[in-house]
Amino acid sequence: MENGWNPWHGCKKISPGCKNCYVYRIDKRHGREDSGEVRKTGNFNLPVKKKRDGSWKIPPGSEVYTCFTSDFLLEEADEWRKECWEMIKQRSDCTFIFFTKRIDRLKDNLPDDWGDGYPNVVVGCSVENGKMADLRLPIFNSLPIKHRLIIAAPLLEKIDLLPYLNDGIAQVSVGGESGNEARVCDYDWVLDIKRQCDEKNVPFTFHQTGANFRKDGRIYRIERRFQHSQAKKAGIDTK
Repeated sequence: MENGWNPWHGCKKISPGCKNCYVYRIDKRHGREDSGEVRKTGNFNLPVKKKRDGSWKIPPGSEVYTCFTSDFLLEEADEWRKECWEMIKQRSDCTFIFFTKRIDRLKDNLPDDWGDGYPNVVVGCSVENGKMADLRLPIFNSLPIKHRLIIAAPLLEKIDLLPYLNDGIAQVSVGGESGNEARVCDYDWVLDIKRQCDEKNVPFTFHQTGANFRKDGRIYRIERRFQHSQAKKAGIDTK
């Protein structure tokens, strides 16, 4: 079962992948122009909230996608993160998943009892181009994390991930950019990462085409509602 938990909302753009951030886009659609302002949400304590019958609002066994309207390692949220780690530890019956463009901040923002990683935490390092891959992934691979993903999204160019693929990477997930201003995602770039993953025996998934998808030199405009299903129809995910 999948659940979402956004303890805070709002983010700061820090790299090329942030240019057309969906959080900013969705906020603007709802008349909010302050996406760069970081604030706690009403669901801050969601993992430890209970229903009237005493059961957890987030059921045991859930996968909890964490901080998907911000970044879990955002500097502006430093004062709140310790309490989040405590809730994550308390809910050891759930798996918490977060993606970050700020992997360089993880080491200094881990709980004291982290050890070699909480078994119920999955960390995804997001990279969008070769420069960000070479900057973030050496740090990512040096950190004590039990479950790690590489998220190559929004994929903006051909990327060489081979130096960073090893047995410690649970999966590489690739996707294009959504939105009216989306930059092109080329299927050849996707297939090249698939080839690299196969070579290193790392599981691969193509999760989203993006809005402007180039295949065999032709650009296809794909509606948001079809971007995930069209990626799956490519049939290139690791079985």
